[in-house]
Amino acid sequence: MRVSPHYFLALALGVGAVVTAVATSSVASNWPTRPVKLIVPLGPGSGTDIGARLLADRLAQRWGQPVVVENRPGGDGIVAINAFVTAHDDHVLLLSPTSSFTAHPFLHDNLPYRPSDLVPITRVSNTIITIAVPIDMKANSLEELIAMIRAEPGKFNWAGVTGALDFMFAGWLKHENLNMTKVAYKNAVDAANDLAGGRVQVYEAALAIVQPQFKSGQIKLLAVTNTTRALTEPNLPTVREAGQPLLTFDGLVGLFGPTGISMEFRRQITSDIDAVADKTIEERLITTGQILNVGGPEEFGQSIEEQRATVARFAKDIGIQLMQKLQ
Repeated sequence: MRVSPHYFLALALGVGAVVTAVATSSVASNWPTRPVKLIVPLGPGSGTDIGARLLADRLAQRWGQPVVVENRPGGDGIVAINAFVTAHDDHVLLLSPTSSFTAHPFLHDNLPYRPSDLVPITRVSNTIITIAVPIDMKANSLEELIAMIRAEPGKFNWAGVTGALDFMFAGWLKHENLNMTKVAYKNAVDAANDLAGGRVQVYEAALAIVQPQFKSGQIKLLAVTNTTRALTEPNLPTVREAGQPLLTFDGLVGLFGPTGISMEFRRQITSDIDAVADKTIEERLITTGQILNVGGPEEFGQSIEEQRATVARFAKDIGIQLMQKLQ
């Protein structure tokens, strides 16, 4: 019987597909084969750093390999991202707030990476974002703050640290026709200190940034921008509850892998993180202004795209042009 050449081609392709599938499965099941590095774009002691170290200890036990946290702060997050992308190593991962990079295409015209170089693996937590004012500010709610700004346009200053939250607050002011003066900061801690000293009157920032001033009674919080209330401050309304849904913004912190990482691989890492993220880690994250909220690659990726769309919309509203393609 004569066999068609197409038969052998189909057989070869089929065998190749099986081999590829087995190889991919083997990588996922055997990984890691050596120490894993988690690159963090923030310094030691930050909420993201603390979360990274908590996870690193648990994952090292689960994976049977050391998991090392490497802090690479500076450069608007680009230093860490560049170190991660140029490693070209599936044992080097990035653990980062997405707000560290979703505004990059509107701020830098020569980024050393493409947004598609950051492949979402797992959402780890949501950062609590607050609207904060000095303790002696007469406004005790977002509604009262808006009334004060309208009554004396141009009198009050707001702290801006270039990035996603900066775009959002500026866009919100424009939408509400509120006149405030922006005071630009390179360092978020300096902005928090000036808020406590009354040199600026409003600061939209992660709770972790303003928590020392809040605990010492130097500032007060009017609302959180998250979709749900903060567990540590259950009486603090969300911006949506306060009548300002345009300010809604959930901080996202998650794990990213290099290009080419398979979906199976990403789901396996998500499963591992979900398995080790116990009550102890949840309670520790709460003290750093984060909410444990493990989510898989599809869900995390969708949340990032939604955040990118929000940043792009606010950037357009305040006249900032896209400087580099989003893909």
